[in-house]
Amino acid sequence: MGPLANEIIDAHGGLDQWRRHRSVSAHLTQGGALWGLKGKAGVLDDCKVTASLTEERSSHTPFGEVAHASEFTPGRVALMDAGGQTIEELRQPRDSFAGHVLSTPWSDLQLAYFAGCAMWTYLNMPFLLAWPGVDSQEISPWEEGEERWRRLRVRLPETIASHSSVQTLYVDDVRLLKRHDYDVEIAGNTPGAHYISGYADVDGILFPTRRRIYPRQTDGQSLPEPLVVSIDLDNIVFDPGLSSAGL
Repeated sequence: MGPLANEIIDAHGGLDQWRRHRSVSAHLTQGGALWGLKGKAGVLDDCKVTASLTEERSSHTPFGEVAHASEFTPGRVALMDAGGQTIEELRQPRDSFAGHVLSTPWSDLQLAYFAGCAMWTYLNMPFLLAWPGVDSQEISPWEEGEERWRRLRVRLPETIASHSSVQTLYVDDVRLLKRHDYDVEIAGNTPGAHYISGYADVDGILFPTRRRIYPRQTDGQSLPEPLVVSIDLDNIVFDPGLSSAGL
């Protein structure tokens, strides 16, 4: 890792503290235009999300009225009943998004894939910068209103499923995340500007509790509307592990 990546990780609590834990969970409240656009309004508006910190794996529970929980990994996504039995599953789920654009509806399993992939990324960032194969490089700073943010260009290896292989982090003077840019590859490479705020200290680790995602223009500026996705987190706790039934 380069100097800025190290500074960002230290500002959020440091690797030593982070590696004491195996998974994290939170109460998740979501909104925004994306869910209705995809034909999935209300499914994950109010649920619990759990993400592994040692492997790419996450879960939402309940998964609306469809299932007790979802289970996401890069190679498989599934919906589970209360006993942990599989209701339905999809292998190599990312392949199912071929040809999709922003307005293409999702199946329940595709929703589980996107939500699992996105929340795993968010809950593991910025400590994801220390994962094997992740490369990062500081690029030119950014003026946002009256603030000046440093930026880190991040390249993820093929082994990590996320919005896109290249993403950009923006940090303030104390190296806390303020914005996170990516292109949603499974939705026609739709560009997003993801704003981050409302930090909470959980056992020495700083977690954002408020996230707002807006369209991003070609010049890097965000549009004030529509609000694509809103994410609010509370009751954030570190857990000893992640069960197939979604904890």
